[in-house]
Amino acid sequence: MRAVVQRVATASVTVGDRTVGRIDRGLLVFVGIEQGDGPSDVRSIASKVRDLRVFEDPADASRHFNLSVQDVGGAVLIVSQFTLAADCRKGRRPSLNAAAPPALAQPLYEDVVRELQASGVTVAAGEFQAMMQVSLVNDGPVTLLLDSRKRF
Repeated sequence: MRAVVQRVATASVTVGDRTVGRIDRGLLVFVGIEQGDGPSDVRSIASKVRDLRVFEDPADASRHFNLSVQDVGGAVLIVSQFTLAADCRKGRRPSLNAAAPPALAQPLYEDVVRELQASGVTVAAGEFQAMMQVSLVNDGPVTLLLDSRKRF
């Protein structure tokens, strides 16, 4: 499972003319589910997103990366993005063979959302398998890549 995490001042996702998810200060997380992903990948990504210390500590201005999204009372916007599983090494067209099929990916994506909610984080979400428009104001900018298969 791969994730792109962006610290944001605000972010939203729309489907057509409907806003389906919106947050203010927090993290925008694009999640890509790959073939072979399972519950341990869900736990790995959800806990890393919850615990990443990427927010400034107002008590100590020199500590730029000291607080988590929970510590600052922020929210997380989760957006499914199967193209994170793309392999661009050959040719000019991305290969998406590593992406999990929707029937396997959707429950795992929903599990990431539930895992974060269960830990007390405010979570908004995009719409699985929909054409979405994502708007954000990246704060920093801070953008991080996570891969549940690269834990050690």
